[in-house]
Amino acid sequence: MNADKEKWVLLIILSIIWGSSFILIKKSLEHFNPFQVGSLRVLIAGIILLPVAISNYKLFPKKHLKWLILAAFTGNFIPMFLFPIAETEVSSSIAGIINSMMPIFVIIVGALVWKFETTKKQIIGTLISFTGVCILAFGGGDSGELKMIPILLLLLATLCYAMSTTTVKSKLMEVSSTILSAFVFSFVLLFPSIIALTSTGFFSEFTFSKDNLLGLMFVSLLSVFGTGLAMTMNYRLLKVSSPLFASTVTLIMPIVAIIWGILDGEKLTYLQFIGAGIIIGGLIFLRTNPKK
Repeated sequence: MNADKEKWVLLIILSIIWGSSFILIKKSLEHFNPFQVGSLRVLIAGIILLPVAISNYKLFPKKHLKWLILAAFTGNFIPMFLFPIAETEVSSSIAGIINSMMPIFVIIVGALVWKFETTKKQIIGTLISFTGVCILAFGGGDSGELKMIPILLLLLATLCYAMSTTTVKSKLMEVSSTILSAFVFSFVLLFPSIIALTSTGFFSEFTFSKDNLLGLMFVSLLSVFGTGLAMTMNYRLLKVSSPLFASTVTLIMPIVAIIWGILDGEKLTYLQFIGAGIIIGGLIFLRTNPKK
């Protein structure tokens, strides 16, 4: 598979996986508090990827340790807590929609910090799609009930994702995607996640009840697919595309999130249908750009 086809396959699969993450967070919050959901998500991913990290420890990028730590905490730790906290106040659909700000933050962070070049056509395509995101956000139904503090938390989480994405693209491209994910979750974030989970009283209070086991199932799905596998694919996507293209995954995610919302009893308005169409239109516009 050539790089052009590969990046679009990765984009679609990641959109489905990450678009489904918000409903899994919602379901996980029915069984655990936000801090436990975030900690468990990182911990389970770290345990699964630990054998990969140990077997490749000689490849650990010591000379880029500070960049690895920055990418790990901004992309794989802080947002894992901000999203569950916010989703105690807003719907999973809103979380997916606000996360679509990421391409905008990638442009801002990339230009200000890393001096990335961005074409006018890329910016226009991103803005077209973000217009669709705004229509989705204010298109009625549950999505219309906006609350400022959780929205700000979601924006902060999205900014963190943009910081991580641009850091990986600028400083960590020499490390393979799978190994990079393993290092991030096992060598950098495993111990902090254990500390965070311990501080919530999880280990002392947990019992193997039906309710807790069901919650663990949701968090495990979130960890294995939405965290471990998805981040490995995301790092690969960064290798075969630009940070801006990779961030457009967040423009498709709201569509997936809203579909899950409908299946969970939420309603989709005509305006939200229009917003989804505009998002796809912006992505098509981005795809015609010869310089990605």
